[in-house]
Amino acid sequence: MHHTTQSITAFLNGKLEGNGTVIIDMPAKIEDAQSNHISFIANPKYEHFAKTTQAGVLIVRKDFQKPKESKSALIRVDDPYAAFNMVLNLFMQNANQRSGIEQHSYVSMSAKLGKLIYIGAFAYVGENVSIGHNSKIFPGVFLGDNVQVGEDTIIYAGAKVYHNCAIGKSCIIHSGVVIGSDGFGFVPKADDSFEKIPQTGNVVIEDNVEIGANTTIDRATLGSTIIRKGVKLDNLIQVAHNVEIGENTAIAAQAGISGSTKIGKNCLIGGQAGIVGHITIADGTRIGAQSGVGKSITSKNKSWLGSPVIEHRESLKTHVIYRNLTDLEKRITELEKKLKGKV
Repeated sequence: MHHTTQSITAFLNGKLEGNGTVIIDMPAKIEDAQSNHISFIANPKYEHFAKTTQAGVLIVRKDFQKPKESKSALIRVDDPYAAFNMVLNLFMQNANQRSGIEQHSYVSMSAKLGKLIYIGAFAYVGENVSIGHNSKIFPGVFLGDNVQVGEDTIIYAGAKVYHNCAIGKSCIIHSGVVIGSDGFGFVPKADDSFEKIPQTGNVVIEDNVEIGANTTIDRATLGSTIIRKGVKLDNLIQVAHNVEIGENTAIAAQAGISGSTKIGKNCLIGGQAGIVGHITIADGTRIGAQSGVGKSITSKNKSWLGSPVIEHRESLKTHVIYRNLTDLEKRITELEKKLKGKV
């Protein structure tokens, strides 16, 4: 889809300075942009790129001083970063404007399909599945029996949603995601083997959730594993059975959350963090990358780091000690030699 600089200006409610008829094909980095691209400058330290960029149009602050060397049209706005994000969404929406059911997909006769939906080739839609209006099911997606998908949700190629799971409105599920696979539940037997515990629950994903590629969310043993509204999960995250993740929490790649743990709302969890099962994490908690959380965090809005985690400021103090350990060892060795010499 193509847009003119004038139409993009109107979309952003900005002020155009320059040629309004320039055709823009796509957004681009300011260093690489060409005459058919749109880019932006939000940070003053990147303003020098305005002299050399070939971008057809730049989104800038209202008070931006255009250099004489600049060839780009300008769209002046209050917040260039937010405006460019709107442009990215505009072009992304155009890229996903698909509808209809492609050949070689399977859709059960009992499925309930909303208006303007898209189901790609080789997708499987099981018995009693419900898909809301304007949702997109890309090729190779599996939706098991009784799955519910809300309106305006996108499920990208190759994602799998097991039976009885529910996905809300305006969610984005990326390729390779598995929702509703069995939780890791086994009973040790007398002969040292394991007997599987049936995982009879489901996964409930509320509205406006985004789940990154190859993330797995296990179904509950009983009840539901719950991902509350606004949660953002990165790629390659493991969420175990009966976990609950609170509203607007964001978790970075390769984090692992063990069974029955409850994470509060507005939390930030760094990459490769590990959280044990059956604990609670308070609202507003920030956990650093590669941290290990072995017990409940009950104080809200605090930062934690390390394995096992300690409060962020205390952790920084311990790192200072770690850096000086070699020097401390030398000093202790010297003191020991002096003391031996006096004996």
